[in-house]
This record gives sequence, C-alpha cells and structure tokens, in this order.
Amino acid sequence: NNDNNKGGGTTEEPSPGDLLHHDMGTGLPFRPASFDACISISALQWLCYSNTKEQIPKKRLTRFFSSLYQVLRRGARAVLQFYPESSEHAILISECAAKVGFAGGIVVDYPNSTKAKKHYLVLSFERSYKAPQGLTGMEGALLNEGRSGVRVADKDPRKAAGKKSRGPPRKKKGGGKTKEWILHKKETQRKKGKDTRKDTKFTGRKRPMRF
Repeated sequence: NNDNNKGGGTTEEPSPGDLLHHDMGTGLPFRPASFDACISISALQWLCYSNTKEQIPKKRLTRFFSSLYQVLRRGARAVLQFYPESSEHAILISECAAKVGFAGGIVVDYPNSTKAKKHYLVLSFERSYKAPQGLTGMEGALLNEGRSGVRVADKDPRKAAGKKSRGPPRKKKGGGKTKEWILHKKETQRKKGKDTRKDTKFTGRKRPMRF
C-alpha cells in the first residue's frame, strides 16, 4: 500500500515473488533442475566487461552459462535479450554458451535500425533446435549446421546467398524523392510499427506546378 503514513512517507508494496541480489558472473546459486525456463533482459552484456583485474569476461560468461545449464530442467529453454557493444562481444557470448553444451542461436530484430535493433540469445538442450526468425525476416543463427553449438547470424542474408547487396533506393540529385525511395521509406516505417498511409497510384506522383 502506497498511502501516506503518519510520518508523511510511503510504504513499499510487497514483492509478488522472491528476490535475489547476486552477481551472475559467479554462477547461479540454485539447485540443479530447478527451473523450466529462463528470461533475461539487458543483463548478459555486462559480463563482457571487467571492473577489476580478477574479473575475466570469458571466465565469467562460462561460469554463468555452466550454472544456467545445471539449474534448467532438460527440455527447458532460455531467452536472453542483450545489447552487445560489438560483434566480438556477440561471438564471445555465443561461444561460451556453446562450450557448456547449449544449442540455439542469436536472433536479431530490426538489424538496420539504430533504435529498434535488439539481440536475443535463444538456448535449448535439443541439438536439432533452430532459432526463430527475427521480425524483419532475417533468420537467427541456426545451430547444428555441420557442428553443434551457437552461431552468430550473418549481417546480410542476401550476401550469404551469394547475391549482391544493392542497398536502399537513393534520392534524386538535388534532394528530390523518387517513387522507389518513398515506397522504401514507407515500408521501413511500417516495420517499425508506425502509422503509415496506404500505397496508391498517386504515391510518388509529381504534382503539377501552381500558377
């Protein structure tokens, strides 16, 4: 209850569940096979940094994934959303997860957006498990392609297929907007969930000059 008390302050609402303040880089302090699933939001990337000489990112990540592998029940899955500072961090995270026995992959939503882009590490015990596709249709890193483990998705699936990447349409010289540029811009806005007018035969048509 947050009603004011006699002292003029407020009282905190009780937590709906148990809380634990713990450094996950030292391992998870739970009994084996205690959980059916694991969800993490914006925490995993901090294990890639060290505040002291004793904190080695690779060892801390391995210790975390090793303990996570133990506390999850067989058949369970884990989804860890994170923000890697670089591709090296993403590779380090995926390699440490694969080293302890996880299968899975990194799924990237909105890879071409600076604001909406998100990384998800999806882990499973099933060796044949394949990570889902990102929201833009880009496939996540698939596992068990020739070897077990976790792999990082290609930045551009068109390049992986041997096709040339043309990139988005460009404006005309002088700043004018082409019909292709307008259609591409509207489609990008729709993928971001923004309200966008429907395409019609008048979309991109040059208006007559006013007298």
